[in-house]
Amino acid sequence: NVRCIQLITKILEKLYLKVDCRRLDLTNIKCTTFDKTFSDFEYCYLKAVNRTSKYISIKVLLLKTPIHHVLKVDCRRVEFTNIRCASIDKKFCGVDYCHIKAENRTYKHISLKVNLFKVPVRQFQVNLAFYKRSNGQSPLNYNFTVDGCKMIVGDRNPFVAFLFNSFKPYSNINHSCPYDHEIIVEKLPTHFIHTKFSSVWPIPEGDYVFSSYWYTSNVKRAYVGVHLSYT
Repeated sequence: NVRCIQLITKILEKLYLKVDCRRLDLTNIKCTTFDKTFSDFEYCYLKAVNRTSKYISIKVLLLKTPIHHVLKVDCRRVEFTNIRCASIDKKFCGVDYCHIKAENRTYKHISLKVNLFKVPVRQFQVNLAFYKRSNGQSPLNYNFTVDGCKMIVGDRNPFVAFLFNSFKPYSNINHSCPYDHEIIVEKLPTHFIHTKFSSVWPIPEGDYVFSSYWYTSNVKRAYVGVHLSYT
């Protein structure tokens, strides 16, 4: 018995107990359906049972069944990092506002308003470019000029259609030429752009710049550029 006690004592002397009091705490949950004709959330909440126990509950209603393809979850996200708007011909147009606003840590949106001083605008052209930032800015073979009036009614170029549809629902650029009012993009959210990127046009992760120059009568009138990250 004495030997057993001595052996146990030696083992305890060499045993170091590490206690880590850190913990993972759920602070918020947000569920959003991007296509309400396909699915909707009946509930989505975070509940605290007591000071130390919390749990998450989600119920999704599928409105188009059966589903025959595999569900893909993409944890990457798009984040706006900068926006720049400039009036190149101040007699033709002026920028009223142009900004990115963060409502919280996960929700940002873009808003801009350009006043037109010479209306109606019966025709215009847009030079579109999309760059991936690396050592300098190297174009991804997406740099061309399009007829703006044709772009609005439906351009056959898939890249042009992709870019235009990325902001059309949040803009008043939604009818055929001519234009005799200010140009507005209001609260274009990052999650909407992310949906376009992940489901329509898969691109590698990185930092990107969308650049656009706006012309009428072959004269450069304005510039809008958006910097974003896809991670």
